[in-house]
Amino acid sequence: MSQPTIELKEVGFAYRKRDFVLRNVDLTIERGEFTALIGNNGSGKSTLMKLILGLLKPTHGRVLVEGVDTRSAKVSQLARRIGFIFQDPNDQLFANSVQEEIEFGLKNLGLTAAEIGARVEATLEQFGLVQQRDMFPRFLSRGDKQKVCIASVVAMQPSILLLDEPTTGQDHRDARQILDLATALNAQGITILLVTHDLINVAEFARRVIVLNNGDIRRDGPTAEVMSDLDLLHDCHLAPPPSVALSLRLRDAGWPLALSAGQFTAHARQRLGQEAEV
Repeated sequence: MSQPTIELKEVGFAYRKRDFVLRNVDLTIERGEFTALIGNNGSGKSTLMKLILGLLKPTHGRVLVEGVDTRSAKVSQLARRIGFIFQDPNDQLFANSVQEEIEFGLKNLGLTAAEIGARVEATLEQFGLVQQRDMFPRFLSRGDKQKVCIASVVAMQPSILLLDEPTTGQDHRDARQILDLATALNAQGITILLVTHDLINVAEFARRVIVLNNGDIRRDGPTAEVMSDLDLLHDCHLAPPPSVALSLRLRDAGWPLALSAGQFTAHARQRLGQEAEV
């Protein structure tokens, strides 16, 4: 059996004594998963994310990233395994060009000039950024800024990519572009952990959903099962995606669960076609 990519064992964390933000969290994420971590403000998402990145150390319990205990590992050591994408790309961009942005992390890995050059060219091509290589990153659209951030991290070849609210402030086109990109990277073998409150995108893209509420994991399971548990979502102050809510209201009429507007529309067209044939 392969080693889990991320493993939390009875993890608790308190910023102040006895004021626990997370309590006895047990969690395993296997290699190659596309998992969403959801919860309302104050649920513990950010704290859990920082524990995985090694920015915080657990008050009790253990956090393992590819078998490495974060209590003894340096953040720089973990950064070779985990790529982290900030919510606001402006917090991550600082170089004078897209190419320099991608080169920066590679130089910190101690690669040769030839290796850096090869990876930069491959990354620019992979992310469709060849024409923007000399542009000042902050002049790009918000969606393209986020794409540059992801490109600069992926160039370092992490096995895990942690996305912190990547669609916040994005229009529909840019949000879709980012999540399509995450899906493509996942298909290449990168483990994706999406931290978000956007359940519409969670329902469409994630294959597993972990629900945090007041420092506890309330549910961990396949996306369809979690999204259709309306009582759970209500208790955690989360609203189901419109396509899910509407399809559940119509289930007595034979409608299947629709995790996206596209699925709902496709089924509606199918039913209309069947009725027209009758």
